Amino acid sequence: MLKRVHFPSSPLPYLLVAPQIIVTLVFFMWPASQALYQSLLIEDAFGLSSEFVWFENFAALADDEQYLSTFWRTAVFSSLVAFLSMSVALILAGFADRVVKGATTYRTLLIWPYAVAPVLAGALWVFMFNPTLGIFPYFLDMIGIKWNHYLNGRQAMGLVIGAAAWKQVAYNFLFYLAAMQSIPRSIIEAAAIDGAGPVRRFWTQTLPLISPTTFFLIVINVVYAFFETFGIIHVVTQGGPASSTTILVYKVFNDGFVGLDLGGSAAQSVILMVIVIVMTVVQFRYVEKKVEY
Repeated sequence: MLKRVHFPSSPLPYLLVAPQIIVTLVFFMWPASQALYQSLLIEDAFGLSSEFVWFENFAALADDEQYLSTFWRTAVFSSLVAFLSMSVALILAGFADRVVKGATTYRTLLIWPYAVAPVLAGALWVFMFNPTLGIFPYFLDMIGIKWNHYLNGRQAMGLVIGAAAWKQVAYNFLFYLAAMQSIPRSIIEAAAIDGAGPVRRFWTQTLPLISPTTFFLIVINVVYAFFETFGIIHVVTQGGPASSTTILVYKVFNDGFVGLDLGGSAAQSVILMVIVIVMTVVQFRYVEKKVEY
């Protein structure tokens, strides 16, 4: 007969998790609940009066062509940032995994960009691509390309995509390199003995084995493109020219703090939060089940 072991109750576990619970409630749950409540209100610019309007703010967004265009622009922006940053990181991790001499120095140099703040990363790219003083517009002009992201919307979008992807490459590189180094060497060596070259081994052995890391990074990079690129866009283009680089998170700021449409910006933030939650749930609940571990 099995005897059940009973441990004396202690407040220690609750005390240990209390700081994290408090931080979550104060800095996540409370602001989210306030945003949800404000999305149901129409307030004046000074916050002195408000009117409860239920879902009128959401209905107005559904009829706003500018908001719908911003929605699709955000989808394109986040997809390109995720694809570009993950692709470059995967290639760099593949080379770093093969480096023998100076491997620590090589990997450290690739990780450094992750320590750069988004605002500083945007400032660096602004200086490099300044139409008057930048080095890259000088070389582009030599091959007949006139660069001026202050006037050209496509060039501005390409610039913020490049800056955002460059900032995220180091983060993806860390995970890809760790995933590659966790693959048993015997598998790679067996493929090499069978005559598979480096490229074939990468596509048939390495890439399928790191697919869980890839799906995890897809979620992380999409969330990064949705939220953490605000500083880059604000420094580089401020959403211009003609709102060509305004994504959802920047439109929330622009409508709320510049246009003083508090109810409309709160509704946008709620929609943005729901989108990210749905994408994350779908990614981890359904898509990841098809991954071979």
